[in-house]
Amino acid sequence: MILGFGSVAAGAAVGEVAADFSFVDLLLDAHIVVQLVLIMLVVASLWSWAVIIEKWFTLGTLRKSAQKFEASFWSGQANDMMGRPGQAAGDPAARVFSAASREWNDARRARNDGEVKTLIDRAERAMRATVDREVGRASRGTGVLATVGSASPFIGLFGTVWGIMYAFINISANNDTSLANVAGPIAEALFATGLGLIAAIPAVIFYNKFTGDIDRFADQLDTFAQDILVRMSRRASESTEG
Repeated sequence: MILGFGSVAAGAAVGEVAADFSFVDLLLDAHIVVQLVLIMLVVASLWSWAVIIEKWFTLGTLRKSAQKFEASFWSGQANDMMGRPGQAAGDPAARVFSAASREWNDARRARNDGEVKTLIDRAERAMRATVDREVGRASRGTGVLATVGSASPFIGLFGTVWGIMYAFINISANNDTSLANVAGPIAEALFATGLGLIAAIPAVIFYNKFTGDIDRFADQLDTFAQDILVRMSRRASESTEG
């Protein structure tokens, strides 16, 4: 009979703890250090998602605009080295072409058409610098994802260690090992670990995706720049022979 009453009392205590449990109560009742950890992880997760959404649309727009300009270029609508690619200055490929076009125009004004190699070298350096700037511009923000992905699990682990330590302190202070005494701190600790993973996993996944997208974007611009150099070399040679 006594055992039965004890089981009922324990079940009632567990039910009371479960009834009082919520994420809001968990945050409000947590130790100040665990609260700071949870807030940091929430901010990091929101920040990383903001970067993910922004880079998703930005990289897609950059690839499409570069492909559109290249299609226009090779269709003969913009393949004149004396053209004005600045009219499409919003396109990364247009800015690469503009860098080569400036060198071509400067060489013609200086009447150095015979110095083909010098012209090609200058144009190559100018386009390389432009490609690097475009890739750097496309890469902005990805460092946030790398930082969140690598740091969040350790921040969550710190909150977990602190929460478990706080649970043992409660046991020592109250001389009570009941579930009601340790459930809160243990739940805080485990929640910190889970929130760290929630922040880190999407950041790592999308960082790897965007890194691959940026590498392909850089290869696309590099290939376009090399094609422009071939076209420029041919035009310079024709001009010299003429």
